[in-house]
Amino acid sequence: MNTRSEVSIFRLYLLRAMYAFMAIGLAIYKLPAIFNPPANLSTMSSVVLSVLAGLGLLAGVGIHRPLKMLPLLFFEFMWKAVWVLAFALPQWSAGQLAPDVQEVLINNLMGIVLIPLVMPWGYVFNQYVKMPGDPWMKQIALNQEGRTTGSEA
Repeated sequence: MNTRSEVSIFRLYLLRAMYAFMAIGLAIYKLPAIFNPPANLSTMSSVVLSVLAGLGLLAGVGIHRPLKMLPLLFFEFMWKAVWVLAFALPQWSAGQLAPDVQEVLINNLMGIVLIPLVMPWGYVFNQYVKMPGDPWMKQIALNQEGRTTGSEA
């Protein structure tokens, strides 16, 4: 099935808006710390900033190629969901949610809500669930004489 008939132009623009939201948000809130890092920046914080900068740059690619970059949205959704479930929710349920954690929680919940809303679920099902996976080993084919030949199909 052709992508154009599978995903509407409207849905493609929703995806582009999501990628733009990610790219612009990360550029505004994270790039300043990359170009002018605080003196007390820990190694782990510098790694997190670098990963988020990479996400922001790849989100820019998503504006141009929204369907090809869907795995980026899967990743964005999954890390936010894991953080909320594993770290924020236990703190919240124990009544120990610090103000800085609360701000991150709100930002992550926004992604957890928006990403599923813009996701083209029919396309995702057809491309990632229904379609056969890539081969694990080299394919073996028979030539016209009945001999086996390796192919990279």
